[in-house]
Amino acid sequence: MRGATHAKWAACAIAVVLTAAACGGGSDSGGSGADGIVSSSWGDPQNPLEPANTNEVQGGKVLAMIFRGLKQYDPKTGEAKDMLAESIETKDSVNFTVTVRPGWKFSNGEAVTARSFVDAWNYGAHLKNNQRNAYFFGYIDGYEKVHPEKGQPSAQTLSGLKVTGDRTFTVKLSQKFSTWPDTLGYAAFAPLPRAFFDDHDAWLAKPVGNGPYLVDSYARGSQMSLRRWDGYNGPDKAQNGGIDLKVYTDNNTAYTDLIAGNLDLVDDVPASQLKNVKADLGDRYINTPAGIIQTLAFPYYDKQWNTADGAKVRTGLSMAINRKQITDTIFQQTRTPAKDWTSPVLGEEGGFDPTLCGKACEYDPAEAKRLIAEGGGLPGGRVTLTYNADTGSHKDWVDAVCNSIKNALGNDRACVGNPVGTFADFRNQIIQSKMPGPFRAGWQMDYPLIQNFLQPLYYTNASSNDGKWSNKKFDDLVDKANAETDPAAAVAAFKEAEKVVRDEMAAIPLWYQNGSAGYSERVSNVALNPFSVPVYEEIKVN
Repeated sequence: MRGATHAKWAACAIAVVLTAAACGGGSDSGGSGADGIVSSSWGDPQNPLEPANTNEVQGGKVLAMIFRGLKQYDPKTGEAKDMLAESIETKDSVNFTVTVRPGWKFSNGEAVTARSFVDAWNYGAHLKNNQRNAYFFGYIDGYEKVHPEKGQPSAQTLSGLKVTGDRTFTVKLSQKFSTWPDTLGYAAFAPLPRAFFDDHDAWLAKPVGNGPYLVDSYARGSQMSLRRWDGYNGPDKAQNGGIDLKVYTDNNTAYTDLIAGNLDLVDDVPASQLKNVKADLGDRYINTPAGIIQTLAFPYYDKQWNTADGAKVRTGLSMAINRKQITDTIFQQTRTPAKDWTSPVLGEEGGFDPTLCGKACEYDPAEAKRLIAEGGGLPGGRVTLTYNADTGSHKDWVDAVCNSIKNALGNDRACVGNPVGTFADFRNQIIQSKMPGPFRAGWQMDYPLIQNFLQPLYYTNASSNDGKWSNKKFDDLVDKANAETDPAAAVAAFKEAEKVVRDEMAAIPLWYQNGSAGYSERVSNVALNPFSVPVYEEIKVN
């Protein structure tokens, strides 16, 4: 998901998703102290930067800099803490009263009010706006009328949202969801100014938010420049003058630029450099646990992969993958073999369970061979494993996974990698349901709840259920978990739902991913948050 060879900023004639208001100005990288500009590796986002339309990492990095929501996730612990929320109150986990803190503004001078949230959420939920994250509003009463599964909407706004004052609004959910307030740090729930609705095209060309940074300019395939907004009044003001996000389609090139002093920060050290990184960077190398899991998803819209005995084939494939050998050899202690479908950062109280997958995630060639044969064999005789090729590390591990499968099955034609040029093209093929077989499906948590590792990925028609898996038992258990008012009971119910994912091997868990980053001597106070995203506002230029 990371990412072109170093491109010159002068390319203003490039086709862009967000067009710069003006060309010129250069990258502006350089300087020191509080006004110094930090340069960081990046990849073009898939979609325009509407908060409810961004569900991938690169766009998410920008939204995290230009927006602040009701909640903000602590950069060290991941805990959901109040930001614009003065209070979120409920007596029944269905009806919530939200009070917005006074004094907050958007960078165009508009005040952030209760309506800023209600209008944004109504926009995000409505079918006609085609927002990828619409599903996140699915718990609010009236969602089925503004976003029906079939046909046209019968309402324009969510009946469960009501503005009750300049700084207050109420939310009625369609079912109990005790931990719902903790989801509100996710970017889809960000407020939007009236400018977004009054001149949508102009806003897309240069987004206006309420966070510590402003979008200064963007040329797709080259660079996005963000600059500190001095009018920001939040507690997490930027400690630098801005961030230049430079587009790379190969993170090996980014790493080379870092070592050469042409880049300040690489937030995804390529696997091929992990053996050198400590010698190259010393204590300027970061390797820290993150809420990321890598899986292989399946195209359940393809009948070959969705058969009565398909779970045996999928489980057999899981047992044909030597996770320990691959993580030890390729990833140099930056990955840990997966034991469940969540992340260790949740902790066992939060739902992480190192025993849940059990033998199905252990390398066992004989059992793998037996299960795949019992399940009817590999569809078409082999696995075609699709991934985006705009980063060196994916090719390395995909080749290793294929070799492991071929060795386990004693068949050198059993698996082949299928590279797609860029992450954006890869995602577009996934969305269009064009995967010819299993595909890379890394998941970076949106918020630190077990619910986020399960529901968006495996619930019927969920926003990131790219393989279109559907299981009523799983759905019912998720609904039960969300209705629990006791957090421990909710976690227990989610773990029962996760067992359904295991029994059906809905996706193959590969490994948990650490955040892996490196930075130059020019900057300091560099850290990754539990989402493996740099805490850009805290970086200082020496």
